[in-house]
Amino acid sequence: MRQFILVSAAALLPALIAHNAAAHAVLETPTAPAGGYKAVVTIPHGCDGEPTNSVRIDIPEGFVSVKPMPKAGWTLAVEEGDYAKSYQVHGKAVASGVTAVTWSDGALPDGQFDEFALRGTLASVEPGQKLFFRTVQTCASGEVAWIEIPAEGQDAHALEHPAPGLTILAADTGMAAHHAHGDQATMAGDLKITTAWARAMLPGQPSGGGYLTIENTGAADDRLLSVASPSAGRVEVHTMEMNNDVMVMRPVEGGLAIPAGETVTLKPGGLHMMFMEVTAPFKEGAAVPVTLEFEKAGAVELELKVGPARGGMPEMDHSGHGK
Repeated sequence: MRQFILVSAAALLPALIAHNAAAHAVLETPTAPAGGYKAVVTIPHGCDGEPTNSVRIDIPEGFVSVKPMPKAGWTLAVEEGDYAKSYQVHGKAVASGVTAVTWSDGALPDGQFDEFALRGTLASVEPGQKLFFRTVQTCASGEVAWIEIPAEGQDAHALEHPAPGLTILAADTGMAAHHAHGDQATMAGDLKITTAWARAMLPGQPSGGGYLTIENTGAADDRLLSVASPSAGRVEVHTMEMNNDVMVMRPVEGGLAIPAGETVTLKPGGLHMMFMEVTAPFKEGAAVPVTLEFEKAGAVELELKVGPARGGMPEMDHSGHGK
């Protein structure tokens, strides 16, 4: 195991240790079920007057297919390698990926905090299991390593520099990141997602359509920022409208608003998800995995049950799709 390292000028050492013990690096969401998860590590301070210039996070085994979020003013670098075992993600075997991420060349003042985010999938994990994100922040005169892992039965708060920890929950806990299939309801914060499906693609059809219903049961507006799927190179939310007797599809700019207390439905002939650069045509009876990224509810993973390719499609103007 990597040992805790704290290097500084002799005059700064006592103050640095006392300061860091008062506020630990932590995960913004310390519990989550298996599936999509956005890990946000909060760095609470610099080093006794010195700014933090670099933050490194080691990815724990079981958190796979990781993508880091860039930060303005920081240089992002990733390390990749093999996992201890192969994982199944969206029906595909994944044996390697990002193992560590470093944000450098920044300047987080001692009197401020900042967040460093990663998105990935919690795979082959069990309820009650704990994952630890070893984190090291580096300043001009030394570094603070949040890498201590509690022994079995030990309270992490008893450690001086505990690694940010994540506890795996059962799948039915109502947390933001959930899986759903077909017409099963998925709760993501205040959002209730139902009727998730896709239409089978006809031979030669270049893109596919996906649909679902999102009900905002809360008192605050939310927004669907993006959709991603391993089954397509790009996924966009599109509107449909008539223009000179031609049905025109255009992407929704700035995300899709989900107003408080209202229901937004994506359906044929209206708002819908458009899957482009599809890896293989959607076949009836199969499932299309997607990850929805909401402004407030976070990342939500779904599987769209593929139904039949019913009826004909009106003539479409795809000029808004881009290249």
